[in-house]
This record gives sequence, structure tokens and C-alpha cells, in this order.
Amino acid sequence: MKRDLLIIALPLLASAVYAQQPNKADYFSTEDIQQQLSGLASKAESAGSSGSTLGDYGSHKIQLSLRTKSGGAEIHSHYDDVFIVKQGHATLTTEGTIPDSKASPDGETKGTHITGGQTHEISAGDIVNIPAGTPHQLTIPERIIFSTIVIKIRE
Repeated sequence: MKRDLLIIALPLLASAVYAQQPNKADYFSTEDIQQQLSGLASKAESAGSSGSTLGDYGSHKIQLSLRTKSGGAEIHSHYDDVFIVKQGHATLTTEGTIPDSKASPDGETKGTHITGGQTHEISAGDIVNIPAGTPHQLTIPERIIFSTIVIKIRE
């Protein structure tokens, strides 16, 4: 039993150490990204969204996000978000205020919508920078699959 646990645990520990090695370049091919996005599709279909982390480097993370439904409004206190839109289109609302918002201890503020914000139509190929502290919300049209590479940069 212990041997089986060790066989399972060693590769996981090795991959965790590998992912945190300093001065190591990572490469994510278009094929790898598309394969991971395809794997997120079934969960996003039922839950409205799904995501995965390609790499967590301490100062920043590289993540994939796939949405089939609109999300709530949010503010990140500790992270800038950079979106690289891979597929679909959406309305991004930024700035303004989030009425009746709820803040969590991890620096995230969430609510149902933004009032007084600016809207931007974004689509595949667009790049968006959302600084920490900026309210933002994505509205996804029905029957649209919207996917992004998200780079979260720690403030």
C-alpha cells in the first residue's frame, strides 16, 4: 500500500518541483493549448465556465479560461489580468462600481453586475489589460464559446 502511494506521489512531487524551477523557460504549443481548451469544454457547457493553470511562477500565472455563460462582476486586489482572446466574442464591461459587492479575505470582490462602466466588444485575436482594482465583467452571448489565455500578474 505504501509502495503504491509512493509510486503515485513521486511524479506529482517531481512535477511540482519542476514547475517551480527558477530560470526555466516553459513552452506551450498551440496544439497543447487547443487540446486543453477542448478538455475544458464539457465542464463549461454545464457550469458556464471552466479553467486550468498552465504555469504558476509566483509573480504571475498563465491560465486558460473557457466560458459558455456570462460571469459576475469582480475586482482583483492583488492581480492584473491580461486576456488574450482565443475564440468567440463577448462584451467586457470595465470600471464603474459593483453594487452590493462582497469582499473576501483573499482580495477578491464579487457582485452580480457593474453600474456606470464602459463596454468593449472583444473577440478572437484581441488583447486586454485589466489593472488590479478595476471592476470587470464578461457578458457572453447565447451559444457562443469564449476562450482566453489569462495572464495574472501579482501586484
